[in-house]
Amino acid sequence: MRKIQFFILTKAIGFYLNCLSYVNAEKAKNKAYQLFSQPRKGKLKKNELPKTLQSATLETFEFNNEKFQTYIWHGTRGNTRDSKLAKQSERSEADADVVFLIHGWESNASRWKKLLAHLKPTGKTIIAIDGPAHGLSEGTEFNAPKFAEYITIVAQKYQPKTIIGHSIGGAAISFYLNKYKDKTIEKVILLGAPSDFKIISDNYINLLSLNNRIKESLENLYFEKFNININDFAAHKFAQNFSQKAFIAHDSEDKVVLIDEGRKYANNWKNATYLETSGLGHSMHDEKLYQKIVDFI
Repeated sequence: MRKIQFFILTKAIGFYLNCLSYVNAEKAKNKAYQLFSQPRKGKLKKNELPKTLQSATLETFEFNNEKFQTYIWHGTRGNTRDSKLAKQSERSEADADVVFLIHGWESNASRWKKLLAHLKPTGKTIIAIDGPAHGLSEGTEFNAPKFAEYITIVAQKYQPKTIIGHSIGGAAISFYLNKYKDKTIEKVILLGAPSDFKIISDNYINLLSLNNRIKESLENLYFEKFNININDFAAHKFAQNFSQKAFIAHDSEDKVVLIDEGRKYANNWKNATYLETSGLGHSMHDEKLYQKIVDFI
């Protein structure tokens, strides 16, 4: 029943936008992009944080007048709540071995709960982030290039050596590495990450059965916003020039981001270890996988 209701809803929205495109093409384009870029879930309330995040030190940053949230679990060089020692910890944090966690679409930093249990015993400092319009971060629009700007602000301060991304968080990492050429990062871990932005866009177009007028206007909008042609907006192409070591894992039963995307990364990343799992789906939560990640780090 829910599938039928969802089908009817998406086609109704698409029909409305298609009709609107003949009356007011600009409005149709903007509404279509708003639906495409605005997450429906993943937000958090500060007074109702999951226990996973309550144990962290919260630090807020800002990009284009929007605040975004990070969570820090200090490693052996910064594992203290004492205010005086905390200041010393902040000064030494950039010298610590930092692991940076980047979540995916309609999620937030709490999605790393299970992986954190494996990372904390390593003694490394761990930083997780709420992406644009997710968690405690402000804004209404989410996309990989904007997320990449959040990443660079945090990375400039804490200089992580390892960065881990799930789903579109992995694509944001690739966009970041391609744009900013960060040589401080030594290891990259991608879990169920998409590569081709055109596939994501086309899936959205097909879901709503949008006409070519809207499809073309959206692709033009992407170029205006991100300064890159949609056919070149492909993370596996960026990866051809990456020097970092990579651990890429993708599940054969992932229905959200198909296995071909993981294989593209693996085939183009020069220094990559590739693992295909089975039965984990898109979430990629698995104790054995997480242990392999720790071993890789």
